[in-house]
Amino acid sequence: MELDIIGLLLYCVPALVTGAIAFLFFREHVENENKRRTFLMHKELQKNSFPLRLQAYERLSLFLERIKPSKLLLRVKPMSSNKEDYESLLIANIEQEFEHNLAQQIYVSDECWSITSTAKNATVQIIRKATISDKVDSADKLREVIITDMVDKRAPSDAALSYIKEEVSSLWN
Repeated sequence: MELDIIGLLLYCVPALVTGAIAFLFFREHVENENKRRTFLMHKELQKNSFPLRLQAYERLSLFLERIKPSKLLLRVKPMSSNKEDYESLLIANIEQEFEHNLAQQIYVSDECWSITSTAKNATVQIIRKATISDKVDSADKLREVIITDMVDKRAPSDAALSYIKEEVSSLWN
């Protein structure tokens, strides 16, 4: 009886070892196949989303160019000589441009979107600060003060544009 158990074990042990090795190889194969599928899906998604991301960066660049004070003041002319009306018109124009590009935030990094929003807010603050200046008493004077201030300083949108260029160049690497 003892001999039968030993004989049975001699037959079962190699079968169990072979089964365990086959199981481990099969599990490893399945894991590798899942990783390969995931990689191919990720690669396909990147291929499809890359043009959308580039388009988002282009749109944000255009937005930043359009809100640059020097270009904004050339494009948006005052309707009256009232400085507060002109301030409201400029800020409304910036906000409208921003709202038009809100959807771009899903294609760019959080940091890029934050920098773009900060540039927009800083531009609005430049306009508001110029409006409350004692030197400004009309819409034309407001334009003059903002343009004069921007000669000495770098526009907030320039820094944001630099960041966008860096981020886009990092996409190629």
